[in-house]
Order: sequence, then C-alpha cells, then structure tokens
Amino acid sequence: MMRALAVAGALSVALAACSSSGGANQTAGNSGPAVGGAGGKQYTIAMVTHEAPGDSFWDKVRAGAQEAAKELNVNLKYSNNNDAGQQATLVQNAIDSKVDGIAVTLAYANQVGPAAQKAVQAGIPTVAFNSGISDYQKYGISMYFGSDEDLAGQTAGTKMMAAGGGKALCVVQEQGSVALEARCAGVKKTFPNTENLQVNGTDLPSVQQTINAKLQQDPSITYVVTLGAPIALAALQSKQGTSSKAQIVTFDLNADVAKDIQNGSIAFSIDQQPYVQGYMAVQSLWLNLTNGNDIGGGKPVLTGPSFVDKSNIDKIVTYANNNTR
Repeated sequence: MMRALAVAGALSVALAACSSSGGANQTAGNSGPAVGGAGGKQYTIAMVTHEAPGDSFWDKVRAGAQEAAKELNVNLKYSNNNDAGQQATLVQNAIDSKVDGIAVTLAYANQVGPAAQKAVQAGIPTVAFNSGISDYQKYGISMYFGSDEDLAGQTAGTKMMAAGGGKALCVVQEQGSVALEARCAGVKKTFPNTENLQVNGTDLPSVQQTINAKLQQDPSITYVVTLGAPIALAALQSKQGTSSKAQIVTFDLNADVAKDIQNGSIAFSIDQQPYVQGYMAVQSLWLNLTNGNDIGGGKPVLTGPSFVDKSNIDKIVTYANNNTR
C-alpha cells in the first residue's frame, strides 16, 4: 500500500509541474518538445474506453484527458462501448483513421487486447490505462496508468478488518470486468468472509432492490463494498427500510459520495484518481510523439489506491465538486 501511495504522490508532483506551464507559448527547439504544443504539429489521439451509460466515473477520466489535450494542442477523439466486441471495433476504427496515438482501457483484455496489439504493430504509440494492469504487456503496450486493484482490495479489507470485521458483501456491477473482479478478490484476501453479489450497474433501481433483498435476508453483513460511486449511493438507499447496520465502503468518488463521507453515511472511499489517469494517458502519448519518452520503464504507473475518509475529506470535497476527484 505504501509503495502505491508513494508512487501516486510522486505522480501528483509531476502532474502539478506539467500543469503549471500548460498554456505557455514556448518553443524548445532541439532541447525538447514545445511546451503546450502551441508551436508544433497538432497530434490526434484516440481514447477508447469501456464506459457504460450513466457512469459518472468516466466524466473525470474525460475531464483529465480534455485538460491535457487543451494544454498540449491535441485533437482528442473519445469513444466508448461497454460491449467488449464493440470496444475492439472502436480501436480498429482508430487504427483505420490513422490517428497518431491511442489510449485504451483493457477491462476485457482477451477481446480488446488483440485490437490494441494491432495498433502497436502498425507503429501507433499505444498506452493502456484504468484496466488491464496484468495484461497490457502481453499486447506489446509499454505504458500503463492506473491503480493496482488487487492491492486496493487488500488494503480495503485490512481497513475493514481493523474496524471490527464481520461479513462483507462485494457488489460487482459489470460482469466479466477484470478490474472489478480483482477488487473483490483483493478484499477477500484480507477479509475472508466476503461474498460477491452480481448486479446490473446500468439499472440502478434493480441494483437497489437486489442489495435491499440481500441485506434483509442476511443481517450478519457488516460491510457493503461497492465498486463505483453510483452503486454506493444505490446501496445507501437500499439500507432504508431495513434493520441492517452494515457500513458502506466504496471504490471511486463523486461529489455525492464525498458529501456522504463528510456526514458519515459512507465509511471511506478507495480512490484510483481517474482524472490523473485520463490526463497522464494523453500527456504520455504526446511526450512519446514529440520527444520519444516512455514513462514507467515498462512497469505500471500507479494512480492509487488513495484513501478518502473523515481525515482528509474536507480538502478533497472541493475537488470532487469540480469533477477532478
């Protein structure tokens, strides 16, 4: 956990340093790339994700990517589909349109990875982010930005165990997503009495009903672990009308979850810092295109886990309201 936080902290310093000069009209000549991209070629970068309809998490990814694109004079083309086959097709479309770089999520690595590999083989700089930390190297991708989800799950389980233990319900809202499954598997490693519950994250009323029924059926549940901010809010609604004393713990953050952490309705959030993921995916491709840089030495650059709880929420809530956390 400490290694992940240290790397994420170093990344934040680097991010701040890059952002501070973002809009300046400077030309580096032979000494390096043009800062802000204002004096050089405008590159086109495609970002292809597995975003599902209605998931506010991706607003922060896009905000980070758009900010980097603005600072670096990049033409950003964003597309998404939470169907693995359709996402792979979007990657192929990006290759066919001869973009200069591709940033892709590998939540469904077996289906989307081969399409990303074709981009690498075509000579298109390609980075993975958000999902696929264990798979990106298989497809020739040299850079990855995201959280170690197994580590994040383990640290969440450790924190819950230290607070009293019991039984956890881990709610998986997207079947087959390797990142979500890794989170629950990590929780189970340090909090063994953990049961997974599959729900359809695109149907929040159904999610609410399913969690409600489970809480009424099993009063021994002491923690409901959700893997996305909208699901956490649905879990809070699910508790209403039941006698359950289960605490809500969630991965990821939005403005409403931040408020609920402030008022104690949600115990804590494990934040993977999606704004940073989007920003670094675009920035790293631009640096590769303009200066031949590779970041991370082939290893993943970790953006999390970063814990948000009562101890730091007063500072972070402002950023959540700005859609950057």
